[in-house]
Amino acid sequence: MPGFRLSLGFTIFYLTLIVLIPLSAVFLKTFTLTWDSFWTTVTSARVMASYRLTFGASLLGAFINVIFGGIVAWVLVRYEFPGKRIIDALVDLPFALPTAVAGITLTALYSANGWLGQVIEGMWGIKVAFTPVGVVIALTFIGLPFVVRTVQPVLEDAERELEEAAASLGANAWQTFSRVVFPTIMPSLMTGFALAFARATGEYGSVIFIAGNMPMVSEITPLFIITKLEQYDYAGATAIATVMLVVSFLLLLGINLLQAWARGKSGK
Repeated sequence: MPGFRLSLGFTIFYLTLIVLIPLSAVFLKTFTLTWDSFWTTVTSARVMASYRLTFGASLLGAFINVIFGGIVAWVLVRYEFPGKRIIDALVDLPFALPTAVAGITLTALYSANGWLGQVIEGMWGIKVAFTPVGVVIALTFIGLPFVVRTVQPVLEDAERELEEAAASLGANAWQTFSRVVFPTIMPSLMTGFALAFARATGEYGSVIFIAGNMPMVSEITPLFIITKLEQYDYAGATAIATVMLVVSFLLLLGINLLQAWARGKSGK
């Protein structure tokens, strides 16, 4: 690479062009509103309901992916079994699959007459499609690869000698995992959680089909922003987008601080 000044200048120019200018345009358009108009727009009952669903479902989906994505990564790294490469490839399917196709597929599976939907509704009486439950499932689907692909290389590089030493000193399997393995992978789990959450908050294509888009029930904030744009209310759309941006940034900042604390505590 060239010298520091040239590389730094190119980096700043690229980030300004790709990131800062678009984000600045969002804020500048929002500033065309008066404070009263802004507050009325971003705190209406329908918008607040969409915030609760979007952030709540995103956090829940990311949390589910941390648990089960961690298990998937563990199985792929620590065990050999037939079809392992196929399963490993399937993890990346949400990356390759168009979001609209994912939404239509999930809706077909979890609708009242779908393969999975009719079983779940028939056995437990839980309706999945066109409810907040369907939103959580869609956001979990698109966030899984972030956790698996973040944790997997850390597990592959982990020193198994530490686990063997713990076992030789009398530690059982749970003690070995909780005191040796988990502290090693915790920063990567937090990174995967942050990536899955960030991806979920802005997700649109895979959610609108399975959500049902019922106001005050299953309407996500990105859809509400699209609705504002279709009504040519650009300032209102950017106002809601600004709130999403600020809240997402604060949540991600908190997650990154927690991750830094965990990394410092583990001495890495």
